[in-house]
Amino acid sequence: MSGSDPATLGILAGGGTLPGRVAAAARAAGRGVFLVGLEGFAEPAVLAPFPHAPARIGAAGRILELLRLNACRDLVLVGPVRRPSLLDLRPDAEGTRLLARIGRAAFAGDDGLLAAVVRVLGEEGFRVIGAHEILTEVVGPKGLLSRTGPDAAALADIVRGMAVTRALGAADVGQGCVVQQGIVLAVEAIEGTDAMLARAATLRRPGPGGVLVKLVKPGQDRRADLPTIGVRTIHAAAGAGVRGVAFEAGGTILAEREAMVAAADAAGLFLLGVDPSDAER
Repeated sequence: MSGSDPATLGILAGGGTLPGRVAAAARAAGRGVFLVGLEGFAEPAVLAPFPHAPARIGAAGRILELLRLNACRDLVLVGPVRRPSLLDLRPDAEGTRLLARIGRAAFAGDDGLLAAVVRVLGEEGFRVIGAHEILTEVVGPKGLLSRTGPDAAALADIVRGMAVTRALGAADVGQGCVVQQGIVLAVEAIEGTDAMLARAATLRRPGPGGVLVKLVKPGQDRRADLPTIGVRTIHAAAGAGVRGVAFEAGGTILAEREAMVAAADAAGLFLLGVDPSDAER
C-alpha cells in the first residue's frame, strides 16, 4: 500500500468517523491519502475505503516508516484516543527515542503532550495541520443551531461554565464542565465528556436542568485535540438531564452536524455556539 504522490496526506486515525471524513475531503480535493489506524481506537470500517495500515500507538518506528513509505509530509491527527499509561505504551526503539525528546511533556496534561508531539513530528520533517483545515464545514459556528434556545437561567449557567472551563483549560486539565443553577456538577478530566455527563447525572439537583459547556483550552495548539461533540454527546447530555450544550464557536468540531441538530431538536435541547470573550465584557 505504498504511494508515490508527494502531496499524500497522512492521517493518524483515532476513533470515530472523522478520520474517514477528512480522508474523503482530501481525496475529493485531489490529494492522495494514507491512514495509520491506531490499534484499539481506529474503526476498521472507517479505514477500509482508503489506503491504510494499523499500528500500535507506541510503535513510533512503524508509524514513521509507514508515513515515509507512503510519501506523506502533511499530517492530520484526528479522532479520539485515550491516553495510555507509560506502562501500557510499550514504546519500540524509535518510540523510546522520541519520548526522550518529548521529555517532561510526556507527564504533562494532554495539551502539553500534544504540543510536544507536534514539535517532534516537525523535527522529523512532517507538517502537522488541523483536521478543520481540510474539513472546514465541521467547525461549529456562532449562534443557535437548534429550535430550542437557552433561557436566562441557562445563559447564566453558560457564563459560569465558560469561566470554569477556561480555568480548567489554563491548567491543561479538560475542555468542559456541567453547571446547573450556578453549581458546578462535574468537570472534565481524563475520563472524557460522556463519563463526565454520566457522573453529572447522579449529582443533578431538582428543578431546571444544567448545561454542558465545551471550550478550547487557552493557548491550545488547534492542530490537535480540538473539542469534539457528536450525536453520542447529545444523547448522553439528554440522559444526564442537561438542557443544552454550549460550544466554542470557531474552535469546536461538530461531528455529524445535521444528525446532531436533529437529535438536539428531538430531545428538546439547545445547541449554541458561543464566543468566550463575550463573557469577559
